[in-house]
Amino acid sequence: MSTFPDDFVWGAATASYQVEGAVAEDGRGPSIWDTFAHTPGRILDGTNGDVADDHYHRYADDIRLLADLGLKAYRFSIAWPRVVPTGSGPANQAGLDFYRRLAETCLEHGVTPYATLYHWDLPQPLEDAGGWLVRDTAERFRDYAALTQTALSDVISHWMTLNEPWCSAFLGYGNGEHAPGRTEGADALKAVHHLLLGHGLALQEIKTTGNSVGIALNPAPVHPASTSDADRDAARRIDGLRNRIFLEPLLLGKYPQDVLEDTGTTQWFEQFDADLPVISGPLDFLGVNYYCPSTVAAPEGPISAPGRPTTQPGSENVVAVDTGLAKTQMGWPIQPSGLRDILQAINDLAPELPLYVTENGSAYPDELTADGTVEDVERQQYLEQHVAISAEVVAAGLPLKGYFAWTLLDNFEWAWGYSRRFGLVHVDYATQERTVKHSALWLKGFLAR
Repeated sequence: MSTFPDDFVWGAATASYQVEGAVAEDGRGPSIWDTFAHTPGRILDGTNGDVADDHYHRYADDIRLLADLGLKAYRFSIAWPRVVPTGSGPANQAGLDFYRRLAETCLEHGVTPYATLYHWDLPQPLEDAGGWLVRDTAERFRDYAALTQTALSDVISHWMTLNEPWCSAFLGYGNGEHAPGRTEGADALKAVHHLLLGHGLALQEIKTTGNSVGIALNPAPVHPASTSDADRDAARRIDGLRNRIFLEPLLLGKYPQDVLEDTGTTQWFEQFDADLPVISGPLDFLGVNYYCPSTVAAPEGPISAPGRPTTQPGSENVVAVDTGLAKTQMGWPIQPSGLRDILQAINDLAPELPLYVTENGSAYPDELTADGTVEDVERQQYLEQHVAISAEVVAAGLPLKGYFAWTLLDNFEWAWGYSRRFGLVHVDYATQERTVKHSALWLKGFLAR
């Protein structure tokens, strides 16, 4: 396998609600995911993140595990309701103290902390006041960002504003699969704008410290199932909603006009052209969370009843096509070359902008064997293939600077509960015992070489 530069960053990632637990300790307030997970029928296995991996108490051991694997970076998220319990107002010092301890522990082990300000756990009082559908939430996000910079910028020098705003907007406010579980149709695009505005305002705050700041998106290649005009137009629409509605305002300072026309939101967006210079403030890097591509088609005749909520307004009559690729337990097709394709596409939009793979991983039904090991052959193959593509990308001269595996620990996998395991490290949720999987041992050996 090709070599990587000595300064290439290797890490693993987690998210606060998925791993921390301790949801009612040390002044933490409720988030939309606390509310959502405790609503019957929302989570596949009826569970919640109240305890999760107990990372709040076990973080030191978990960071030692990460460092022992040879990883030199830890991407974690800061829980907004742990730092500002009601979403606005003064900081909760106990919450800030936790993240200082976490960051300092990373540094003690030679691990660089990469902090994400928002990985979906919006304080519930802000949702009660309108959530990401209202502008005030973006302004409160700016205030929260300012608090974290005052308190933590000396121990955390790499920041991401948002994680996957596509999920926050379209799964949270479009089809209701994620918290807060609302089905607002085309109004979900208001959440897109307010999330991006919040990003831009937070970026301004972080820039005052001189620290490095980016955003983590989940773009994906979108392919038409055939060369027909209908299928090509279906791919255009999905590409617009999955990729261009985020990449173009961030990197080019404009929204894609065809997406606004498809969704009937042109007039609403035109009111806020003055926000675009804030949204497109200069990034120090862009994070790419890559899992799989999409192949789509436009079927003959409508496939959704009028008014039926869909993941993305404007995509009502588009179907995903199974191309026969192998799939992970999530049902996501495995196409490592898609990582190269999406990194190339972003570089075409913003040449030389540093890129990081901020998430990449796979879920499989892992089990401990009789001798206490986890032989996750499929995950190891997945990692090997995507690391190989990363090497090709670097060799081709694209500005890929790092790779973060998703995820360090098996955890609460959002609406899937504990039924899906992505971790490099197996977690027994009854005992909290950690077991390093074979895929992680492969990665350790690769990094040592």
